[in-house]
Amino acid sequence: MENRKKVAFYTLGCKLNFSETSTIARNFNDEGFDRVDFEEIADIYVINTCSVTENADKQFKQVVKKAMKLNDKAFVAAVGCYAQLKPEELAAVDGVDLVLGATEKFKITDYINDLSKNDMGEVHSCEIAEADFYVGSYSIGDRTRAFLKVQDGCDYKCTYCTIPLARGISRSDALENVLQNAKEISAQNIREIVLTGVNIGDYGKGEFGNKKHEHTFLDLVQALDKVEGIERLRISSIEPNLLRNETIDFVSKSRTFVPHFHIPLQSGSNDILKLMKRRYLREVYTERVNKIREVMPHACIGVDVIVGFPGETDEHFLETYHFLNEMDISYLHVFTYSERDNTEAANMPGIVPANVRAKRSKMLRGLSVKKRRAFYEGQLGSNRTVLFESENKEGYIHGFTENYVKVKTPWNPELVNTLQEISLTKIDEDGSVRLEFVNKLAEA
Repeated sequence: MENRKKVAFYTLGCKLNFSETSTIARNFNDEGFDRVDFEEIADIYVINTCSVTENADKQFKQVVKKAMKLNDKAFVAAVGCYAQLKPEELAAVDGVDLVLGATEKFKITDYINDLSKNDMGEVHSCEIAEADFYVGSYSIGDRTRAFLKVQDGCDYKCTYCTIPLARGISRSDALENVLQNAKEISAQNIREIVLTGVNIGDYGKGEFGNKKHEHTFLDLVQALDKVEGIERLRISSIEPNLLRNETIDFVSKSRTFVPHFHIPLQSGSNDILKLMKRRYLREVYTERVNKIREVMPHACIGVDVIVGFPGETDEHFLETYHFLNEMDISYLHVFTYSERDNTEAANMPGIVPANVRAKRSKMLRGLSVKKRRAFYEGQLGSNRTVLFESENKEGYIHGFTENYVKVKTPWNPELVNTLQEISLTKIDEDGSVRLEFVNKLAEA
């Protein structure tokens, strides 16, 4: 019997990339390849790239180096966002044999013929206008939760963002496909599904390969809430202008959707929001947060924010800082602005020096620690349900409550991938929360 070829994967970037890597891996499996860990010797290494931060470019080179160290005869393929934006640049990296853009990445097994090393990476990347069909995907196999992709691409023209260039127009999976994928996931004893996409609030658009659509994001959450076997659903990131009050009301009464929202703000200054071409002003953001707090006082609200955007003065930054400080939110994801080719912002005046960007980022990260701590303190004494993860970290098992409080308790393998009712007791030195079980351990 012939030896089966081995393939290993490395994913840079977002949850959407993780779901797509899993789908690509299943394609390899169907073609007779065995998946191995990236730390192991493989015949093919596939790297799913990201274009969001400068760092992602450097990381790519390090990952290629690592693969070459493990097996210098291995075939190395780069796929994903950065592969679409800068294919020639990736192809020129020592060791890279194949670069596939947005539409080609799901057909990777068609391009891998003889696995012989190339002197120069071979590039197959479409004009991004051709990225108009939808490939559904979800990730399973490594976690207690799965990432389910429901939408891809974006029609927004934010001046700092390369994602529309890397992923094409906004398009969605058909509702019946999403429901089918959700059923497949829940049949595999996975307790939580996280909905992911580039702009998931835009769900429905492009359902038929054009701008016509039957369904909205609210229709999607209402239909998913009825799927048998799913215990928890989490909305990943949703634009404030697309998060409707009806959706917030529905989540507050839902059987499966958890009280956790992640809503990008990007700046608390209306001047900067206009320069960024965001589709809302800060007043809309305040309305959304107030609405969530009104119907779900215990909800977790996460915020994305960018510091150091061109034209951001000290006054603008302080406006953002005070806006966030006064708002009842739970944590921040802070991004330091970095110039990207082919974006409007790259040519804007008022460049903020790197040391000022770093200082602002540090201030907001400090604020995030304070906000998370205050949110956790507000949850002490309450009863919540926790989903335990599978890793033994220094004698402890960790998990997240429905409203995204990270908890820990001494390791017990019977707790892995179970939902338990607990009471939150105190905050540990490492920032996670200790707990007491409300019932004796449920049957694992």
